[in-house]
Amino acid sequence: MFDVMALRACGFIVFRRLAQSSPPPDNIEYLLLQTSYGKHHWTPPKGHVDPGEDDLTTALRETQEEAGLGEEHLQVVDGFLQELHYEVRGRPKTVLYWLAELRDPKMAVTLSKEHQDYRWAKLEEACSLAQHKDLQDTLRAAQQHLDTEQGKH
Repeated sequence: MFDVMALRACGFIVFRRLAQSSPPPDNIEYLLLQTSYGKHHWTPPKGHVDPGEDDLTTALRETQEEAGLGEEHLQVVDGFLQELHYEVRGRPKTVLYWLAELRDPKMAVTLSKEHQDYRWAKLEEACSLAQHKDLQDTLRAAQQHLDTEQGKH
């Protein structure tokens, strides 16, 4: 049964591979945005689904709005989708995260007014910024997915 009170948001775990000589997974950094409201928490770009919009379209739109990174800047990674469930002000919330690589690691991030800062961080720093266990688990799952993919090439 679909609960009309449930909140739904979608976004991307955006990462870039550094061109430096360090071997994977040390060459991977994740994008986190710091909110300019509330507790100034760090989160990947994400936002609420608009009526009639599909989840992936929402993730792309929000990443464009919040980080200035459009579909043309991102390479969506196949086979990765994480679904998080938690409560916000007593209401259930579902967040879907896809994984996407920034095609040009030097591409600048352009923040919206919703965020005051951003950081590219390696996995452990990203997890310490993220604070919420389910987001940390999602970041680790993303890293694991990339490690597994790397092994196939």
